[in-house]
Amino acid sequence: MSREGRKILVVDDEPDLERLMLQRMRREIRSGTYRFVFASNGIEAIKRLNEDNEIEMVLSDINMPEMDGLTLLEQIPKIDPNIRSVIISAYGDMKNIRTAMNRGAFDFVTKPLDFEDLKVTIKRTLRHLEMIRDALESRDKLVVLNNELEVARSMQQTVLRTEFPVFPNCQISANMEPAQSVGGDFYDVLTLPDGRVGIAVADVSGKGVPAALFMMSSRTLLKGATIGFSGGPADVLKEVNQLLCNNNETAMFVTLFFGVYNPGTGDFVYANGGHNLPLLVHADGSATTLDRTEEGIALGVLPEADYSASRIRLEPGESLVLYTDGVTEAEDEDQHQFGLERLIALFLGSPPTDAEQTNRNVFDAVREFTGAAPQFDDITCLTLYRSRDGS
Repeated sequence: MSREGRKILVVDDEPDLERLMLQRMRREIRSGTYRFVFASNGIEAIKRLNEDNEIEMVLSDINMPEMDGLTLLEQIPKIDPNIRSVIISAYGDMKNIRTAMNRGAFDFVTKPLDFEDLKVTIKRTLRHLEMIRDALESRDKLVVLNNELEVARSMQQTVLRTEFPVFPNCQISANMEPAQSVGGDFYDVLTLPDGRVGIAVADVSGKGVPAALFMMSSRTLLKGATIGFSGGPADVLKEVNQLLCNNNETAMFVTLFFGVYNPGTGDFVYANGGHNLPLLVHADGSATTLDRTEEGIALGVLPEADYSASRIRLEPGESLVLYTDGVTEAEDEDQHQFGLERLIALFLGSPPTDAEQTNRNVFDAVREFTGAAPQFDDITCLTLYRSRDGS
């Protein structure tokens, strides 16, 4: 396939976008760098993709009639797994952005379109596609890549705790199962001054090696920001976010829930950066999500983003279950999701009495639900249990 005039399919139901795109990208079009074709919805886009095998990239809106952008993302790999997709999202629509990334989107841009940023995103996306193609052209390179992935997998597993510190009246256990050789989820347990403990669960956008590298960076920055711990969880998230934004050429982001637990009192102070709210499981097995704070956005997006903190008290026999959307959005063979309701129902009549066993129960329930369906996202769960008897 020629690298001249690389063809991009733009999918959006706004009639003015085609005219605006051709006007703002006229220099690249005249120089023969890019060629643009257009579709007004997902169904029309699929038709164009089936008819034109020169299309290398899809730039798609999310909200469209007949077939939306998220559904289109699921269909593109069936037509050509080598096509790269970038989504156009409303600013702050983190739920749809996260879903799009889990469905294979390479990157995202927000409305109103900043065309300078869009040009950078297109260039980065097509460059990524070139790198993948170059690697696949050489069987030897592919073997080397597989070997490097195995090394990366081993390295990643070594930074995630498998043994956890012992605290009075408190048990903690966690696990992560990547969807690919390496994953973008992570968890951490940090011993803090005065016997307190910091716990975190996070989910990096995307998958594979780029997500794994961003995961390592995010985890390191979180640990560094927590050392000394002069402020609270909200201050920690703010500092990590600023550091990630200062050097984020990949335009990746991470959702992060971070809290500090005092084993002596049961007090738990937490802040949330766009992540799933943990479950508070009561001693009778009933469960609810934590109260929503003024939830901050994912880290790595806006350097000036602010975060706030909330406080609860964990009573004896109660547990906190932190998880990533790989748990609740796990799909069975009919594409039904595991969902929050099933996770809550898991504890009814069987309240946690052991953190490690609780984690195993979550993973077992997800595996039983998904059956033979492939795992599309990393699965991570961390349980903090306040024991009844002081053990």
